[in-house]
Amino acid sequence: MKRPTIADIAKRAGVSTGAVSYALNGLPGVSTTTRERILAIADEIGWRPNSAARSLSVARAHAVGLVLARTARTLGVEPFFMQFISGLEAELSARGSALLLQVVDGHDAAGAAMRAWWAARRVDGVIVTDLYTEDSRVPLIEQLGIPAVLVGRPRPGSELPGVWSDDAAAVTEETDYLFALGHRHIARVAGLSALEHTQVRTRAFRAAMRRHGVGDAEVIDTDYTGEQGARATRALLTRKDRPTAITFDNDVMAVAAVGVARELGIAVPGELSIVAGDDSQLCVLVHPELTALSRDISAYGAHAARTLLDAVEGLVPPSYQDVTAHLVPRNSTGPPSPAGRGRMDA
Repeated sequence: MKRPTIADIAKRAGVSTGAVSYALNGLPGVSTTTRERILAIADEIGWRPNSAARSLSVARAHAVGLVLARTARTLGVEPFFMQFISGLEAELSARGSALLLQVVDGHDAAGAAMRAWWAARRVDGVIVTDLYTEDSRVPLIEQLGIPAVLVGRPRPGSELPGVWSDDAAAVTEETDYLFALGHRHIARVAGLSALEHTQVRTRAFRAAMRRHGVGDAEVIDTDYTGEQGARATRALLTRKDRPTAITFDNDVMAVAAVGVARELGIAVPGELSIVAGDDSQLCVLVHPELTALSRDISAYGAHAARTLLDAVEGLVPPSYQDVTAHLVPRNSTGPPSPAGRGRMDA
């Protein structure tokens, strides 16, 4: 989509391009009413100065934005985002920029927040997380011309750089590990089904299960909270044909699963193996300590910040594939019990 220009504003306002320039730059020469109308039109169509002109005539905000479409309650117990934000902050502060954070209830609200920030020149760029397969924020960012980095794979047809990790390879490793231990009845408790990385992980899990001869692998989608993780675990473990191993998309749900297993008198790992999709202090504070997919989330955040700041400086940063998460075996996984094997063979 063509980037809006001063000429577009002038045409809609019915004034000369010179009058638009005066209004946008806060110069005398236009009436208050005309100035307000021009600014409103500029905001409406998402106009911004080109990067060269902006660097000369407009002071940088020295801040970047992160709008999270999650509930504040979820973020309060989600170690991933705390580690990710710590990595962002470390890189941003080292380069003289601040982080502007807002929590909203969906992608439409996230888009509105980014549009408002950009119009008010409160940010120099934005970090985009929790990407959907069809994500309305991406075309909006491109329309407005906001420097941005996608925390996810680069998108066909988009020039926005992505910082991403190979989720499929990580999920394949954990599934193969459980099969090597002797498990055949493995369930997956996933995160939000609309998220692109959730879909990538689920496809990888089902592909690995098919490769091992299991064609109907069970997946339960959740919102990443401990409550929904516990509910999914309880539903799986109260069946006659309960799984002998369950993988979870984050550490919070895996910790909740340990509590549910204890509540039901199911020994971990004697009767049930559990794997967490994120690794944090939670995984080593719970008993037994949780086998987990581990990577340096702070470094992940730093790489995203570095890529964005390069874009803000007018460079064309390439997409960056971060280190793939690797499995750290701990005490929550082991071979299935003879009773479990019996259920699998029945």
